[in-house]
Amino acid sequence: MKTHFTPIELKDIKTYSLSGRESRVSADDFARKWKKGGRFSDFLDTLPRILAADDLRAVADAIIRAHNEKRTVALGMGAHVIKTGLNPLIIDLMEQGIIQAVAMNGACIIHDFELAFSGRTSEDVAASLGSGAFGMAEETCTFLGKAIARAGKDKLGLGQAVGLSILEEKLPMAAESIPAAGVRLGIPVTVHVAMGTDIIHMHPCFPPAAAGEAGHRDFRIFASVVSTLEKGVYINLGSAVILPEVFLKALTLVRNLGHSVKNLTTVNMDFIRHYRPMTNVVYRPTLEGGKGYSIVGHHEIMFPLLAAAVKEQMEEQTEPRP
Repeated sequence: MKTHFTPIELKDIKTYSLSGRESRVSADDFARKWKKGGRFSDFLDTLPRILAADDLRAVADAIIRAHNEKRTVALGMGAHVIKTGLNPLIIDLMEQGIIQAVAMNGACIIHDFELAFSGRTSEDVAASLGSGAFGMAEETCTFLGKAIARAGKDKLGLGQAVGLSILEEKLPMAAESIPAAGVRLGIPVTVHVAMGTDIIHMHPCFPPAAAGEAGHRDFRIFASVVSTLEKGVYINLGSAVILPEVFLKALTLVRNLGHSVKNLTTVNMDFIRHYRPMTNVVYRPTLEGGKGYSIVGHHEIMFPLLAAAVKEQMEEQTEPRP
């Protein structure tokens, strides 16, 4: 078969000198060899100054800057964060005054309570779903049902009611509870529920009206937190849908009410990229100022790295100079 297309001639292409070209990667930005006995800050310095490694440093710097300037650093989180063992690190950052507010999805209070109650959580769904036993733990529903009913009766937010109940009942591992830490430290821990998504919604002890009212109260508390994020930092850690949606609604609400929240740092941390966190946390909120970051990796690795980077740099700022 004949064709009128012939191989294009290359002899007349235009070239330029590599030495004069602007390049996006330089050997100056490459990783450095690790030396035994170094500090964590030395480890950070060995990372390439490229892509996510540089973003990790930038996010740590933004958190430290916000803390030093007495700006708000808030954390939104999904339940997988608890199941990967990060409660102690989050509570430590709350105790250090680095995290000033926490927002959770509804599953978080389930896993948080179970840890505080028994030191264990995360049942084997595949093993119990066939028999209909999945989600039927008696203590989980009874305790949280009473806490939610209390929230409705006493006009509390969900997070505050759960935290108070954990502390008052003196649960064996209450020290590992984020809502309890919020009550103890005077830090708002809000809970944002989508009806039908959590195991306690299946039980007769669950009070839906109280949950709805308390959840709406928590949304308004969270909006109050968002109203202070000018020059602050918002981290979305492991929530693919609920918290990104809640954050976007809270942000438009406070801007509608006249609060200036335009120059902020937003961060999404998850083990894969999802549409809503990238759109509702990283991109849209920073269109008029600030900067959004996406750091992809396992929670149990990436968040400890960020927490360590923040804490060590802050400690170095306060250490006396020789």
